[in-house]
Amino acid sequence: MESDEEIRRVPEFGAAEQAGPSTSGKEAAAAGSAAAGASSFAAQQAATARRSGRSPADKEHRRLKRLLRNRVSAQQARERKKAYLSELEVKVKDLEKRNSELEERLSTLQNENQMLRQVLKNTTVNRRGPGVGLLRRLERYTTLNRSPVNSKMDERSPETLRVPANSPVPEPASSEKREPSSDGDGDGDGNSPVEPLSSKVPVPPLELNLYRLAVAFRAFLLAAFFRYRVVHPVLDAPWLWLTAVACELWLALAWLAAQLPKLSPTNRATHLDRLAAADETEEELVVTGVDVLVTARGEPPLATANTALSVLAADYPAGKLACYVSDDGADMLTFDALFEAARFARRWVPFCRRHGVEPRAPELYFARGVDYLRDRAAPSFVKECRAIKREYEEFKVRINCLAAKARKVPEDGWVMSDGTPWPGNNPRDHPAMIQVLLGHPGDEDAEGHELPRLFYVSREKRPGFQHHEKAGALNALLRVSALLTNGAYVLNLNYDHCVTNSGALREAMCFLTDPVAGNRTCFVQFPLRAGVNDPSSVFFDIDMKCFDGIQGPVYVGSGCCFNRKALYGFDPAFPEEDEDETPSRWSWRCIRKVKEGVLRRTLSAVPLLDSEDSDEETDAGMLPERYSKRRLRSYRAALERHFGLSRAFIASAFTNKGHGGGSAVPVASLLREAIHVISCAYEEQTRWGKDIGWTYLPGCGGSCVATSFRMQARGWVSAYCCPSPPAFRIFTRSTTSADELAAASRRAVAAMGLLLSRHCPVWAETASRLRLLQRLAYVSLVAHPLTSLPLTVYCALPAACLVTGRSIFPDDAVTSSHDGGLLILLLFSVIASVALELRWSRVPLRAWWRGQKLWVVTATSACLAAVFQGILRACAGVDVGFSMDDDTWTVTSEEEDDEAGGDARRRTVLRWSNLLVPPASLVLGNLAGAVVAVSYGVDHGYRSWGPVVAKLAMAGWVVAHLQGFLRGLLLARRDRAPTIAVLWAVLFVSVLSLFWVNVDSYSTPPARSTSTQMVL
Repeated sequence: MESDEEIRRVPEFGAAEQAGPSTSGKEAAAAGSAAAGASSFAAQQAATARRSGRSPADKEHRRLKRLLRNRVSAQQARERKKAYLSELEVKVKDLEKRNSELEERLSTLQNENQMLRQVLKNTTVNRRGPGVGLLRRLERYTTLNRSPVNSKMDERSPETLRVPANSPVPEPASSEKREPSSDGDGDGDGNSPVEPLSSKVPVPPLELNLYRLAVAFRAFLLAAFFRYRVVHPVLDAPWLWLTAVACELWLALAWLAAQLPKLSPTNRATHLDRLAAADETEEELVVTGVDVLVTARGEPPLATANTALSVLAADYPAGKLACYVSDDGADMLTFDALFEAARFARRWVPFCRRHGVEPRAPELYFARGVDYLRDRAAPSFVKECRAIKREYEEFKVRINCLAAKARKVPEDGWVMSDGTPWPGNNPRDHPAMIQVLLGHPGDEDAEGHELPRLFYVSREKRPGFQHHEKAGALNALLRVSALLTNGAYVLNLNYDHCVTNSGALREAMCFLTDPVAGNRTCFVQFPLRAGVNDPSSVFFDIDMKCFDGIQGPVYVGSGCCFNRKALYGFDPAFPEEDEDETPSRWSWRCIRKVKEGVLRRTLSAVPLLDSEDSDEETDAGMLPERYSKRRLRSYRAALERHFGLSRAFIASAFTNKGHGGGSAVPVASLLREAIHVISCAYEEQTRWGKDIGWTYLPGCGGSCVATSFRMQARGWVSAYCCPSPPAFRIFTRSTTSADELAAASRRAVAAMGLLLSRHCPVWAETASRLRLLQRLAYVSLVAHPLTSLPLTVYCALPAACLVTGRSIFPDDAVTSSHDGGLLILLLFSVIASVALELRWSRVPLRAWWRGQKLWVVTATSACLAAVFQGILRACAGVDVGFSMDDDTWTVTSEEEDDEAGGDARRRTVLRWSNLLVPPASLVLGNLAGAVVAVSYGVDHGYRSWGPVVAKLAMAGWVVAHLQGFLRGLLLARRDRAPTIAVLWAVLFVSVLSLFWVNVDSYSTPPARSTSTQMVL
């Protein structure tokens, strides 16, 4: 490269040259004179030329310098151009970044517009009544009467008043699935028929028709029986007769309300082979992302770890499965147990998938005691099984060591391994915590395969905020999973409900991704088994199958796979051909005239919600002038009032794209947003707990039934899936009578809380798509604690009749052939209906009888207490809760609960054994009455045995239902009733008997009074 040095190296021209070698003197002199003259002349000319600047040498010198300067300037120009281009590249990258941000903002605006459209639809429905299909009618109206604004919208979009094709559509998860053709005989191209992934298997017609006939015959005989009871009163004991008739009528109406929804039972069958074939033929998998939400709060760490391990080992694509464990108590023991479970999963998950073991909870698998060599198993399997069992035993030792260490809480609180204090030392006042246990880059199993994701989540707790217990924890997990993985479906499990069928998720996908009915299915409920002596087998095998024949089963709180769109409050996608058959269309026909102004105002807002752009050009050219940016902001604020102040979550609510990017860890900004959505103030002034997520019921646990009721009222249907082996099983090995009583108490309290709330199925959602029989099923399910009042009184009537010598039937009822025949036919109809019900449901007689005994015991104890608890809460604002851990009842005032922040509760010493006093009193009372009646019959001869036998039969019916309780009361060595309960029962029966003797002595002849006193 040329520089100034090259310019300086240019020779100087025009300077005097030195003389050559010397010559002769003359020549030199001559030459010198000539040279002097010439030089003087040349000097003069050179000076003149230098002054004028036009010397040839100077010109040449300047020309060379100019050329060199031009070359240097060109090099500098190239360098400047290079710097300019690099600056342009930086600007281009900056513009591209801004463009991507604008595209994201545009996508968010499109999602908000879609949500506003949904909000407008719901608002219009609430204002105008049961016309749920208003938006579809508005589309038809605008198709016939297009305004200039709508014409411009039609030029941009091929469909009138519909969302553009490239924007997310707030439809259920079926938008990704195959849709049937319009004629229903083919798929999208109409070439091949659509094969459903699930089907209904009807009950054999002969068994079902005989069952219906037996029920109808029983109802007819009940009507005849009540006619007989009214026509033939008992005049010598009118109050006993009137009480008996009232109890019988109450129980008969309860049976009828529970029996009507049971007339159309159905079974379900899934086609996993079709699901697998659809996965192989289609470009995208039919099975979509599933987020498993596990709730725990200070629970046994081994049970929680086994549940998480069984979920991670499920037969489902690892990239589409994520497990979120909610620790509502912020317990460091749960965090450490999950950390150990994540380490053990690297060995357990590949072992389960390679050998196909069942069940996939290690505790349940190794507790079976199976001899692996009996079936001549492969030596490699036996060796690996022994190795993995040894590792599991070491895993249990570490968990037990952690549990033993957690019993001694340090004075300064727990400290993590890095020396920082554990944030959850105060379980009622701690920040939100999210820890990615599995999901980091490189998190693979022992064979190098991808593992499902595992997250530890603990929502923020602060004093003064309502946290809504389990429903609030599930809603927090729902928002976190939407931001991190956003699976289209959500499986809810309790901490102790392990996966015992690895194909349960695929079974659920057969219903939720079904091309025929999947877009209207809100959830799939699985039965929850508890072992051999399962007390809930009758409910899951009879009642739930009958509910499935109407509009679907109810949500029981666990073992349920949800459609995420249904939890967000979206309406199902009804087929156009079935629209005229919906209740909303029927109600629309009843409303012949619609006010034109309301319709016009509603129509004016629809183009705004469907517009893609929000800039000034769009507002000026595509929308009316009255739609200003202020109104746009107000409509977008409606989204935040609906979903909360998280635009990232709002955007995720309108897309099903989740579980992308393999096992990469979410970015830090996404984790910060996830921390934000589980803060304690996020749900304030939003629709969470009302129209979105799990429904909140303050003071009771009936949110599960209220949630399913809300979904089905919007038109969704549910499905009941009973795979073999069972999908889920309770982790605890055995349940005691106290555990069953506590569970019954919780269910009864939840039912009473729902019955006395605004979500009661009797009056809630009257203008909805809920079918009448489905509403009746909800009413009978929620009102079942009320039957404890007539049942308890009716169980006490035989003892009262035996002790007093009175009867609730006329004296000739037993001896009369007509009356006796009616009672025998009624008893026969009861036996026939029960036998036929057990026939079609395939429920063993032993399980049914155990359920009947448990029903009588819980109705006379836990349900009876729940009724009074509900009345106290509704009238006096006092909340009485049941606590097996503290062996006490919990009495809480609403004012104190609000001041304490909703979690702190002041406990009083009311022992739970008081629940056992009513059934113990009934047993002792009927036994004492039987002794009195037998003594009276022996004393008065054989003529008095006719009425006595009938009374003894009724007392025997009561004692037979309570005989398990009686055996545990007297003979059991373990889990027996407390002595104080027996003493209170004896005292109660004695006081009532003595009271009757004293009262009866004033109203009966002396002889009879004396004999009664002698017997007592």
